[in-house]
Amino acid sequence: MRLNKYIAACGICSRREADRLISEGSVLLNQMQAVNGQDVREGDLVTVNGKEIREEKKTVLAYYKPVGVTCSEKDEHAEKLITDMVQYPIRLTYAGRLDKDSEGLMLLTNDGDLIEKMMRGSNYHEKEYLVQVEDKVTEEFIRKMSVGLYLPDLSQKTRPCKVKQVKNDTFSIVLTQGLNRQIRKMCGQLHYHVVSLKRVRIMNICLDTLKPNEWRELTEEEQRELYRMCNR
Repeated sequence: MRLNKYIAACGICSRREADRLISEGSVLLNQMQAVNGQDVREGDLVTVNGKEIREEKKTVLAYYKPVGVTCSEKDEHAEKLITDMVQYPIRLTYAGRLDKDSEGLMLLTNDGDLIEKMMRGSNYHEKEYLVQVEDKVTEEFIRKMSVGLYLPDLSQKTRPCKVKQVKNDTFSIVLTQGLNRQIRKMCGQLHYHVVSLKRVRIMNICLDTLKPNEWRELTEEEQRELYRMCNR
């Protein structure tokens, strides 16, 4: 296995971040300075920042992030960090983000390679949200959101997406990209203010009955299907 993939598989970081650590000289392979592109074989010793690492069983948790929790591992200004909310025996990293004012489903895992595949926009992985706004949701609003909107501050047009009215002031939206605060910015372009935003699905994993700050391990079937979708 390539060294960067092995480091990611150990839950240390993504493959891209692993390449950076290798280039910085933070990685040793069999007590020798590692270089990018090396392979790891059975019995090899890999250390990152002086600590030996080993591939662990792949773990994925579904977690309901409450409003007020910041998706960051280090932020001195944040009151609550997502990495402090879930007490689990092994180190887990979150896949994707939800802004502090939003809530809903997050996936946490020790598999950096899985995170990288989930985050790759070219894979068109679906994420579904339930959004409440201040004003009435109209057919025109649904149509414009569905076909995509140009966001000036990002100099980018959003991809076409699935949008459906749920209540008078609430709609569901399925995105296949993850631009920064995308839904809030899309609504803002149409002069709508978001009251609440909840992510209810990531690919094949649903929020279901989880309550704020609750988490659960994925079932074997869910995890197998998630990996299958990411490896297509």
